[in-house]
Amino acid sequence: MPKDKQTGPRAAKAASKVLRDNRTGGASKTAAGSALSQCPVKKRK
Repeated sequence: MPKDKQTGPRAAKAASKVLRDNRTGGASKTAAGSALSQCPVKKRK
């Protein structure tokens, strides 16, 4: 994957849902965590 690619907002939201869901397995949570780690950092004001 090129270095300039980042996870989009829709994919990040789906990954967040996976991490919060207790019914998903470890492999799914690992993939979701990886996707979220590639998201751009949002700065709060």
